[in-house]
Amino acid sequence: MGRTVVVLGGGISGLAASYHLSRAPCPPKVVLVEASERLGGWIRSVRGPGGAIFELGPRGIRPAGALGARTLLLVSELGLDSEVLPVRGDHPAAKNRFLYVGGALHALPSGLRGLFRPSPPFSKPLFWAGLRELTAPRGKDPDETVHSFAQRRLGPEVASLAMDSLCRGVFAGNSRELSVRSCFPSLFQAEQTHRSVLLGLLLGAGQSPQPDSALISQARAERWSQWSLRGGLETLPQALNTHLTSRGVRILRGQPVCGLSLQADRRWKVSLGDSSLDADHVISAVPASVLGKLLPAEAAPLARALSAITAVSVAVVNLQYRGARLPVQGFGHLVPSSEDPGVLGIVYDSVAFPEQDGSPPGLRVTVMLGGSWLQTLEARGAVLSQELLQQQAQEAAATQLGLKEPPSHCLVHLHKRQLRTSWLLRGCP
Repeated sequence: MGRTVVVLGGGISGLAASYHLSRAPCPPKVVLVEASERLGGWIRSVRGPGGAIFELGPRGIRPAGALGARTLLLVSELGLDSEVLPVRGDHPAAKNRFLYVGGALHALPSGLRGLFRPSPPFSKPLFWAGLRELTAPRGKDPDETVHSFAQRRLGPEVASLAMDSLCRGVFAGNSRELSVRSCFPSLFQAEQTHRSVLLGLLLGAGQSPQPDSALISQARAERWSQWSLRGGLETLPQALNTHLTSRGVRILRGQPVCGLSLQADRRWKVSLGDSSLDADHVISAVPASVLGKLLPAEAAPLARALSAITAVSVAVVNLQYRGARLPVQGFGHLVPSSEDPGVLGIVYDSVAFPEQDGSPPGLRVTVMLGGSWLQTLEARGAVLSQELLQQQAQEAAATQLGLKEPPSHCLVHLHKRQLRTSWLLRGCP
């Protein structure tokens, strides 16, 4: 009899794992188990008034590197080439990114010339930070925080403004707590290999073989910075669902896993309440804390390690405005913790993907809330209501982007640690 593999979690990781298992030369029997009634995990696209697309989770995918190329290859294999919406290298959303510091938006330097020019909010041209980096000695510790690494190599301003904001925007985390080795492995490895991060990134660590296709070649030629899909990113998990079903993958929805146990024959028993599955292998694509609670008693040390991995809450607030314009054109802006502990940043959705604005088109932006502000509220036992999150987001859009009129449409979606809750407000007064 062939092997059986059970995949836990129907988010994009679980779907991708099932996809590659199903396409193996001798594919095993694959069973994907998802606790909720829908697939896609954090990826969720909602169609609003006039056909506008609102992303409640991620809104774009980077095509860079081998991983980016493999994702584009997956898109082609699923027959989604015609649905791709690229952001080309000469587009404002590819070239322009901003920091909100001191009550104003500041464009981040782009290109070589930008490094030699004064670039507020930094007190000196970033060339000096680069020169400092080239002459800084190699670190001796096996790991350190992102803030410590950036301050040691690039100086306190870059650490407290740029890297602080980047960690908030990418991880919704604190740069003084996050590991540079885990979060930015290429920077850590560049210093270890070449003593300098800049030299390491310039010289590279050797190019690994990458797949190729017409879509990948187009992305390279046009220097895509990111891409989405015409109907929203949720089109990708939906297409994967259809493809997996056609290849015989069994997909169980609404089936929370109650526990895992290793049997005498070294096979796994996956308990699903009133039923169970037997598996030769189990692939977990669920949060670490969830997996920790499922493991058997003999795996207690691993369960404790998994349970120690913490997560933060993030609120995603989609706002649409009729007849409004942005003061700048770009991908969006990030906000350092020293400026506003609650607002991580604002993404200018309509700049990158105007095709998703609906008809008549309306300006779409997404405000990301999280970090210490939400952690403080949670620690106090405060109720994170839709009204509170909506108010914070609208105030941020008004203060930071000048969008003072009430939005015509709002979506408030709270990623509460490992729980997912959402609210839909269909006409914000």
